[in-house]
Order: sequence, then structure tokens, then C-alpha cells
Amino acid sequence: MTRLRLHRENHLVQRIGWLRAAVLGANDGIVSTASLIVGVAAAAASPGDVMIAGVAGLVAGAMSMAAGEYVSVSSQADTERADLAREGAELAANPAFELDELAEIYVARGVDPALARQVAEQLMTRGALGAHARDELGISDATAARPLQAAITSAATFSLGAALPLLMVVVAPAAWLVGMVSVATLLFLALLGAIGARAGGADIWRATVRVTFWGALAMALTAGIGRVFGTVV
Repeated sequence: MTRLRLHRENHLVQRIGWLRAAVLGANDGIVSTASLIVGVAAAAASPGDVMIAGVAGLVAGAMSMAAGEYVSVSSQADTERADLAREGAELAANPAFELDELAEIYVARGVDPALARQVAEQLMTRGALGAHARDELGISDATAARPLQAAITSAATFSLGAALPLLMVVVAPAAWLVGMVSVATLLFLALLGAIGARAGGADIWRATVRVTFWGALAMALTAGIGRVFGTVV
């Protein structure tokens, strides 16, 4: 057994499918629900009204995220299947041309022409469609679209994220509700940014600042709108 077989690597790109949906869902759950709570509370609504609005936002948001992710990722999956079907037909109709095309891809990446053709021949012998899917179309198992996984992950993480500012509605005094929800939300967002960056191998500080900035902006805008309309009413 070679050293390469003994040394197995887990690349971060393998997490891209569920990680994107998880971070997006949790971030949207925290920001949208907290903004809704802050906006309604700023309009001088009662704690009961704020809670009802927050719960409604959680349910509606989770379903919206699940449906949106499923539809969008399904569209990506449909495109991948169409490309694979087209590539399969081209392989059946003109395998010699497809062999030359695959070899040219390797040559463009810096492989010697003779070696590139030898590699292309061996890969096409073992799985022509898989070789073209990976090297010509950029489709692999690690990055393939998974609609159901994306939908479930987004809905679950949205609900989890939305539950955090809702918890603050339960524990915070009515007079301090806006301030406590805002501060707690920024802390939640900072933690989410750090976790997401850690899981994805990105810069932690940059990710943390990015998510907290946009969360603070969203809450400030909705608080302003709630205060204006609450005063008018």
C-alpha cells in the first residue's frame, strides 16, 4: 500500500454544499427575525405582539428558505443533468473528438501532449462521462447540487438562528427589549461568522466583521422604520 493511500485528505471544498446553506440559513434567521423584533418593538408594541411577530417570522422564513433553496438548487441540478446528458450523447456520437478534446484540456493545464493523450485514453477507458464531467464541465461529487440537503439545512439553521433573538424576547424586560435583542444579535452574528469561517477555512475576523456589520445595518433600518411608523400611528 502506497503512502498516498494511507494519507487520506478531507478538503474544505467537500463541505461547500451544506456549509453554504447552513451559514446562509442561520445568518438569515438571526438577522431577519431580530430585525423584525426590533422594528415591531420600536413601534411601541406589547411584548406579546412582538413574540407573535417573531414566531410568525420564524415559521415563514424557514419555509421560504427551504422552498427557495430547493427550487434554486434543483435548477442547478437540472442544468447539471442536461449537460451530462448532452456530453453523453457527444461521447456516443464522436468518441474520437471527445478524446482529443479531453487531451487538449490537459495540455492547456501544462501536461506534455503525448502524456496528456495517454491520460485521456486511460480515463475514458475507465469512465469517459465521469472524466469529461469532472475536467470539462467542472462537475464532481463534492460540488454536485443536492436540493433536498440544501432545503433541509437552510430551514433547520434558519429556525435555529431565529430562535436566538426570540429567546431574548422571553428573558428581556420590555423597557430594555430593543437594546438587549440588538446586542445579543450582534454577539450571535459574530459567533456565527467565526464558526462559518472556521469550518470553511476563511479569515475569522473578516467574516465576523462582515456579518455583524450587515446585521447591525438591518436592525438599525428596521428600528428606524418601526419608530417612525409607530409614532405616526
